[in-house]
Amino acid sequence: MNTTADHLLDGLLTANFSYRSCRSRYEFSSYHKTSSSHKPPPYLISKLRKQEALQKRCGPGTAAYNKALRRLDSGEGTAADDDECRYLVNIAFRGLGNRMLSVASAFLYAVLTERVLLVHWGKDDAASLFCEPFPSATWLLPRGGWRSPLRNLDDYNEKSKESLGNMLQSGAIIDGNNDNNNVSWPSSPPGYVYLHLAGGYGYHDKLFYCGAHQRLLGEVPWLLMRTDSYLVPGLFLTEPFVGELDAMFPEKDAAFYHLGRYLFHPSNDVWRLVTSYYRSNLAAATRRVGVQIRVFHDKQPPQQVLDQLLSCVRNEKLLPETTTTTKTTTTTANDTSSSSVAVLVTSLSSWYHERIQDKYGGGGVHVHQPSHEGRQRSGVTAHNMKALSEMYLLSTCDVLVTSGFSTFGYVAQGLAGRRPWVMERASPFDEWKEGQVFAPEPPCRRAPSVEPCFHSPSYYDCAARKDVELDKVRPYIRRCVDESSPFSRRPPPPPTRHHCCPLPRQRLPGASVALPPFLFPHRFPSVAALPVSNGSHHQICCRRLDLLHANSPRVLSSTSLQCLF
Repeated sequence: MNTTADHLLDGLLTANFSYRSCRSRYEFSSYHKTSSSHKPPPYLISKLRKQEALQKRCGPGTAAYNKALRRLDSGEGTAADDDECRYLVNIAFRGLGNRMLSVASAFLYAVLTERVLLVHWGKDDAASLFCEPFPSATWLLPRGGWRSPLRNLDDYNEKSKESLGNMLQSGAIIDGNNDNNNVSWPSSPPGYVYLHLAGGYGYHDKLFYCGAHQRLLGEVPWLLMRTDSYLVPGLFLTEPFVGELDAMFPEKDAAFYHLGRYLFHPSNDVWRLVTSYYRSNLAAATRRVGVQIRVFHDKQPPQQVLDQLLSCVRNEKLLPETTTTTKTTTTTANDTSSSSVAVLVTSLSSWYHERIQDKYGGGGVHVHQPSHEGRQRSGVTAHNMKALSEMYLLSTCDVLVTSGFSTFGYVAQGLAGRRPWVMERASPFDEWKEGQVFAPEPPCRRAPSVEPCFHSPSYYDCAARKDVELDKVRPYIRRCVDESSPFSRRPPPPPTRHHCCPLPRQRLPGASVALPPFLFPHRFPSVAALPVSNGSHHQICCRRLDLLHANSPRVLSSTSLQCLF
């Protein structure tokens, strides 16, 4: 095959792969309109080529990897040689969208810190989903030996003694001035550190985003990172990385657009699902509208979700207006009615497709749904293959309507490079009540960026030693439109449902305070205590279980962040 700049996405990809081994690498561009404003910067391309060389020199199967693995398994700790390879193991979990955002975040962190990325997919058969992204190297972590720290990676959690947060609290890391800015190892660095960066993580784990702690982690040969989130906005707020990220991504809202297109190439089996469905159902349309529906509350009436979607489509004139009679559906002229429109619906339920078909089907509008699995089945290869194919089908659409906070929709919009119309969702932290009505106004809002959202950022300013408004720290960081409060406003006062209470802050470092059982919502039955730091008083938010500083009187909400321009 004669490759062109379009096939290689203007230099983002390398030609060092055979066409037959991974057809999606070379055919992706023909199914997507490339944005001229989102060409990969030369500096980013040079960093990717450098990372590929590192993966090849130090990855599994090499002498360098075998040497590093022996040191890790024996507990020898750090190596004396400055040119020793260092590693980042990504522990991906939850749904496929979460896993992809997690891997993209870990990859960027690996590039920034010059580490080899190795991905642990758990029970998922990653080889059935994706092609290898690095030439002559693998990104898949081989299974560790019986006594290896890499053996049971899915067992690591917030309680693991090897985590950054717990090492800070136990004294395994020395804080010279008790200000989080002068940290060091008591003697030599350990062989590995576990980074717990999953949603709901605590204050000490969030110190990962501080420059002093990054310098400390730079001395550790193996880092094990567990996250279910898109951490990239957090990396843009981490001082040691700001200069490199500015050079790699002059357009801040193109980070996942480039990272996703570089890393994720559907396997030939998945790509066959994408292309065959596209040619049969979408190719002939002059306009393609993608609708992604994700319901987070099983008890929420489907009709409420449908009404919100139809109001969004009608208000924003995303589909031709229709007049329905008992026998026919006619199309009313507007700016979209002269085109053949294909509507692609992705949902676990077929009910929404049927209702949209009843409303808009006919008159030049064709409504399609590739699958309706009924429920999410993470870890089932066949289910994930369908999910991945539908993410890529959505990414071929000209217009996107997505469900707020859905990582499935984030991946699709990022690959497409299109700002979706986002339907706000009901808070997943609240139990759905009988008779509850959720009808936000407006029913949807245009996302200010194509970037995925970071659901659980750290508000702590490491230099100022207090919580801050993150959308005022960097001009390109804003709140997402997935939630009801506008991103340009301060968070509202803590609602009563958080059950927040002031508690005395104990003087002993690493002490904990037991919370009364009635303060815990049913969603967190296993939590028994939270660590308490030095100071005069503390606030504990039992709904979010976030640890706040005494000089930060407000309670953290579920605000999410994304990068703009």
